[in-house]
Amino acid sequence: MPETQDLFENAMPLGQLGLVALPGCESLAAKIDYYLYRWRLERNPEHKNSLNYIGYNRDSYLIQASFPRFATGEGKCVIEQSVRGFDIYLLADVFNYGVTKRMYGMTVPMSPDEHFANLKRAISALGGKARRVSVIMPMLYEGRQHKRSLRESLDCAEMLKELENLGVENIITFDAHDSRVQNAIPLGGFENVRPAYQMIKALLRSEKNLQFDPDHMIVISPDEGGMNRCIYFANVLGVDLGMFYKRRDYTRLVDGRNPIIAHQFLGASLEGKDVIVVDDMISSGESILEVACKLKEMNAGRIYACASFGLFNSGLENFDRAFEEGQITRIFTTNTIYRTPELLDRAWYTEVDLSKYISYLIDNLNHDLSISRLLNPSDKIKVLLDNYKSKTMNN
Repeated sequence: MPETQDLFENAMPLGQLGLVALPGCESLAAKIDYYLYRWRLERNPEHKNSLNYIGYNRDSYLIQASFPRFATGEGKCVIEQSVRGFDIYLLADVFNYGVTKRMYGMTVPMSPDEHFANLKRAISALGGKARRVSVIMPMLYEGRQHKRSLRESLDCAEMLKELENLGVENIITFDAHDSRVQNAIPLGGFENVRPAYQMIKALLRSEKNLQFDPDHMIVISPDEGGMNRCIYFANVLGVDLGMFYKRRDYTRLVDGRNPIIAHQFLGASLEGKDVIVVDDMISSGESILEVACKLKEMNAGRIYACASFGLFNSGLENFDRAFEEGQITRIFTTNTIYRTPELLDRAWYTEVDLSKYISYLIDNLNHDLSISRLLNPSDKIKVLLDNYKSKTMNN
């Protein structure tokens, strides 16, 4: 149960809670549903007999929804039960290419554009009957297209404005590539959540004999854009901070981006130190593997990569090779986007489960409680580190 259980005893829910899992989010939604069911079953709210608590305790908070398609590939959403007065949370993994559709007799994977279209269909199918609609989109659709360099589209800003115009009050995302995209909807609810606590917890559970001090460990950002998240990691862990500067060739484009010429390191000596490389995502993996190679050339110790999202869109073979050669010790990514069965079986991979954390966020928001304490887990991380150091000393 949530640590601040007493807060819920006196807080009224905004409306009956409802979760709508878009295609590809069923597994994550089922875990969230379980936590919410268990917590609410154990509660004894002061005003449990009031009308506000109708439907508070249910066997499941999942709203039945289907997304049928025509033979042409066109689709629609059907909400199969009443949602009038509900506080609805839509879970969307727009990068789940494991979901397929039938089109003119062919089976094709769904693209982010099609997943986003499904999200809009679900909002439309609610028909304005819900009391409040919130979207939980862990990896932000078009999040990397967040600024204009040339005469090009601003897709992420357009997406946020579109959701706001459709009546969405809260948008919750994790580790946005650049959180300044929220400026597109200055009056809308936008929460950029960073799962630092869950990442550190997974690291401590999977690895032994880690020493959190500047002489034995360092946090490194693979580029200048990710320094903010790395500063937080370094501060709460009490270790040094370093950064790689990406030199790019701005005279040409390869796969839609300027290719990296070299990584140059800025920071203290790495001799024998364990390294935590923190980033928002692993896309092709080219950058993280080159950084790991550079770190080993500078005699770094164990190398851990923590990224909220693991796309691995160029395959896993290069990571297998890096692991066998000792360049990578372990990689941590969350379970908020699609992971292939092959990835889950890799010895170098550890999944970070965020279902409980998302359940906390939903439960608090449904009661109109502040989520500030959930967004800044510094105190919890300190307790986690103290317990780990105590166990290490005892062993």
